[in-house]
Amino acid sequence: MPLRSALERVRATDLLPAGGRVVVLLSGGRDSVCLLGMAVRLCAHVDAVHVNYGLRGDAADADEAHCAELCERLGVALTVERVSRPRGATGNLQAWARDVRYGVGARLAGERDALLAAGHTSTDQAETVLYRLASSPGRRALLGMPARSGRLVRPLLVLTREETAAWCVEQGLAWREDASNDSDAYARNRVRNGLVGALRAVDPRAEENVLRTAELLRDEAEVLDVVVDTALAGGCAIAVEHLGVLPRALARLVVRRLAEDATGRPCPRAPGRLGELLVLGDGALDLGDGARAEVRAGVLRMVPTPPLERGRPERGSR
Repeated sequence: MPLRSALERVRATDLLPAGGRVVVLLSGGRDSVCLLGMAVRLCAHVDAVHVNYGLRGDAADADEAHCAELCERLGVALTVERVSRPRGATGNLQAWARDVRYGVGARLAGERDALLAAGHTSTDQAETVLYRLASSPGRRALLGMPARSGRLVRPLLVLTREETAAWCVEQGLAWREDASNDSDAYARNRVRNGLVGALRAVDPRAEENVLRTAELLRDEAEVLDVVVDTALAGGCAIAVEHLGVLPRALARLVVRRLAEDATGRPCPRAPGRLGELLVLGDGALDLGDGARAEVRAGVLRMVPTPPLERGRPERGSR
């Protein structure tokens, strides 16, 4: 596809609206550089935010300097946030960095009444679907990243990673390479560097097929959401007797909806507890992921799992 069409495809998404205001998450890599360059071409007001985690020493400082030079060249105001991971923190490093990045960006976008733009491409979308399919059961693993969620927009989902690089070259926009992206220490990198290549060897259209499947499933998810709404009759609870006569697939979707509405977070383990819920009787059952099921007078509701009291042993799942 001709390079000149890349900007037009992004324009057609209307996620970088003319006359609108946008804050771009700018790492200095090819995709975020492409996003910033296109935002400057398409939007009336563009700001950028760069987060320096201090994890890569001089390389991190060089990324920050590159972002500053690029923004000065393009006439974009840049906000730099320097953060450090709390001492003794454990868990997924990339997840921590992502949460910090989106938190900083969301705060800035809210202050400026702007959209928050992230530079995810269709290549990232395919990798995300494959990663979630391997690590999380359920239909939602295959839905991928939405193009828009509240203020957050992903205008580059219509472009591949190769196309963002080509557009940057065409426009004379340099970017930085993060060596950690090649490290197999991170699960997503193993998907990118190993699994995607293996699938391409099976069929060169592998990524395209994954993306098309995700698109179809998102369309079908809208229908399923309506069916779940109907089963719940617009409420936030359901009679266990009613739940038991629903088709099993629909009953699992109802359980998941109730759990996620109660907790405000994904609850992939909740549907797998359907059988236990149907025989629970009046009582409570912790489902995992912060959700607790409570049955009173034969009616099932979900609430957040309460915090453990100090000095008391952890209760069992029932």
